[in-house]
Amino acid sequence: MSRMEKLNQLFKREIGNMILLGEVSDPRIRLVTITYVDISKDLSWAHVGFSLLADDPRAVQSAEAGLDSARRRVRKLLSERVDIRHMPEIKFVYDKTIAESFRMSQTLEGIRREREGREAGGSGKDQQESAMSEEE
Repeated sequence: MSRMEKLNQLFKREIGNMILLGEVSDPRIRLVTITYVDISKDLSWAHVGFSLLADDPRAVQSAEAGLDSARRRVRKLLSERVDIRHMPEIKFVYDKTIAESFRMSQTLEGIRREREGREAGGSGKDQQESAMSEEE
């Protein structure tokens, strides 16, 4: 694992713990999960991906506003915990991948149930063909 990957993982863990332990106590970010951190090579920016269980646009906007208001505190706490020459500016970015994969999983589950229902009951066409062959 490269130095940058380790730093990304360290930032992700620390920011996640700050939220989990209430060190950043904005109620709008209670249900936020940090999904990734991508720090630029020159350490000027850290894009921090977050996700929510709810896919409601208002909940996402509220969480984003809460994270933006907590940005300075997060950066200050990181500077106390992580020993690097320059602490990057933090930009929180909504990560849709978890919500999209959950939605896709539900769709696939619905298709599976529909298919099982057809196989268990048989399709109407199969039953008609079977009845016709019995009459002959």
